[in-house]
Amino acid sequence: MISGLIFLGLLVVLVMWAVGIYNGLIRGRRGYENAFAQIDVQLTRRYDLIPNLVEVAKGYMAHERDTLEAVITARNQAVSGLKNAQANPGDAAAMQALSGAEGQLTGALGRLFALSEAYPDLKANQNVLKLQGAINETEEQLSASRRAFNAAVTIFNNSVEVFPSNILAAMMGFRRRTLFEIPESQKARPDVSPVTSSR
Repeated sequence: MISGLIFLGLLVVLVMWAVGIYNGLIRGRRGYENAFAQIDVQLTRRYDLIPNLVEVAKGYMAHERDTLEAVITARNQAVSGLKNAQANPGDAAAMQALSGAEGQLTGALGRLFALSEAYPDLKANQNVLKLQGAINETEEQLSASRRAFNAAVTIFNNSVEVFPSNILAAMMGFRRRTLFEIPESQKARPDVSPVTSSR
C-alpha cells in the first residue's frame, strides 16, 4: 500500500515535470514566432517602400536602368525569401535564404543611393527625402526586431539543448532554430539619411 502511494506520487511528479517542460517549450516556440512576426512587419514595410523609391528615381536616373532593375529584382527575391521564412520561422534553410536575399537587397540599395549622389535634383526631391526617411526608420526598427527574434530563438534553443528538457524536446519533435544573422560583409546599412542641400 505504501509503496503503491510512493509510486503514484512519483508518477504524478514525473507527469507534472513533463507538462511543465512541454509548456515551456511551447512558450519558447510562441516567443520566437511572435518575434519573427515583427521582423515580417518591418521587412514588408521596407519592401513596400522600395518600388515607390525606384519609381521616383526613374524620372531622374533614366540612364541607370540596370541599377533600378537590380533593386527591383533583389526586392522580389527578398519578398520570396520572407514568404518562405514566414512558413517556418527559424528554419535553417529559410533563414539563410532570407539573410542572403536581404544582403543582396542591401547591396542593390547601396548602389542606388551611391549613384543618386550624381543627381542633385533627385537628392533634393521631397518624395525621395520622405522615402529615405521612412526606409531609415524601418531599418532601425528591423534591427531591433532582429535582435528580439535572435534572443527568443536563443532562449528556445537553450530549452531544446539542456538536460533534462532536451529528452522531452527530442521526443516531441522540437528542433533547434536558426538565428536571423546578417553576414559581416553585409551589415553596413545603405546610407539613406536625407541629404540637406547647402546653400
